[in-house]
Amino acid sequence: MAKNKFFSEFRAFIERGSAIDMAVGIIVGSVMTTMVNSLVKDVIMPPIGMLLGNIDFSQFFIVLSGGTPGAHYNTVAEAQAAGAATMNIGVFLNTVVSFLITMFAVFLMVRVMNKIRAKKAVTTRTCPYCKSTINIEAKKCPNCCSAIKPEKIVPAQPSDLEQGLKKVTHIAKGKISKITKITKRSK
Repeated sequence: MAKNKFFSEFRAFIERGSAIDMAVGIIVGSVMTTMVNSLVKDVIMPPIGMLLGNIDFSQFFIVLSGGTPGAHYNTVAEAQAAGAATMNIGVFLNTVVSFLITMFAVFLMVRVMNKIRAKKAVTTRTCPYCKSTINIEAKKCPNCCSAIKPEKIVPAQPSDLEQGLKKVTHIAKGKISKITKITKRSK
């Protein structure tokens, strides 16, 4: 009996769509991470390194201990092959820049999605006395029985994208009617 309930809950979770959305998000995130890392390592950091005196940030490191005393290592691999412990500051800087670019891209995607999403009607509010969620039109809180001034429901509003499309359509219809009038007169 418990197994059937567990599997039915799992099936409902998969069918709900949130699991699919999560999987797509993980796949897109992994591809985006690879792309952003390449952008930082291969496109952004080389010009910055050139401006700062031909520094290859991926090879910017400090030898902490070990290795040959007094030796100068040109690469992290040389230092680590000699047994030196290194602090790879350049790799960390590349990671920080990758993180900032990724967060900026996520911010832009969320911003676009918020503009596309329609604003739903507000139907609930918080009771000022007991802080419970109540209907926006309630005159009395069902939890603490306090008298409350009712508010009107704010109707659902179209998204910014829908509003923009309506404006463009309205402008286009006006231009098309002017063009048809001009073509009728010229015949």
